[in-house]
Amino acid sequence: MPDTQSDLLRTDLAGKVVLVTGGGSGIGAAIAEAFGRYGARVGIHYHGSDSQLVSDCVARINAGGGNAFSLQADLSSSSAVKEVIDKTIKYFGRLDVLVNNAGSMVARRRLEETDDDFIDQVFNLNARSVVTACRTVFPGFAAQGGGCIINVSSISARTGGSPGSSIYSASKAFVSTLTRSLARELADRNIRVNAISPGTIDTAFHEQFSNRDKLEKTRVSIPLQRLGTAQDCVGTALYLAADSLSGYVTGQVIEVNGGQLMA
Repeated sequence: MPDTQSDLLRTDLAGKVVLVTGGGSGIGAAIAEAFGRYGARVGIHYHGSDSQLVSDCVARINAGGGNAFSLQADLSSSSAVKEVIDKTIKYFGRLDVLVNNAGSMVARRRLEETDDDFIDQVFNLNARSVVTACRTVFPGFAAQGGGCIINVSSISARTGGSPGSSIYSASKAFVSTLTRSLARELADRNIRVNAISPGTIDTAFHEQFSNRDKLEKTRVSIPLQRLGTAQDCVGTALYLAADSLSGYVTGQVIEVNGGQLMA
């Protein structure tokens, strides 16, 4: 019988098929590699990430006894979302865990700079893709008696974010609300739906959309006195995917932010 949390995770996750969207860098890459370490079979989706870094991640998982492959696509297209899921199922024969991590602020734009095309860009990637992915995996999850969906929201879904991020923040609020709604709707099919809501995580995302002065002001305001790392989000993802640890957890948006938000 497994007697440690590590044993429980390996017992629960070994052999499960996991698709991580936006798995080419940052939080997604850390989550994908962790699933691989615990014996899951992992589909790693990426779009704009360095293909060599993705290949290296796949190689590390496979070298460690896991099984992984990668897929490149722009998930702002609904047809691409469906294709990525279909290819993962074809490659592994099934899907057990969907991690909807792909997303971007696209750009910082204040209200007066925002137009319909920009709103569509942000919402297609951050919101519509999540709906499409959940809708696409539903028949398979229902037929096999259950499944696990883990969405990635953001602290800005509750705080509103900083100037220029209003559309991104609203799209992430959509993800948080959708998580709760689908958890109720899909519970009778034994499909658990939860979300991770990262705080300020020091990844390429903030290298692109923030600056070091802004990040330092944020850091000193955080009770744990540091910015988060991609690894800080890994444990929550593994926990939410492991039925023995979180089998009675659904409809939750778990804040991972070092105390940045306490409410």
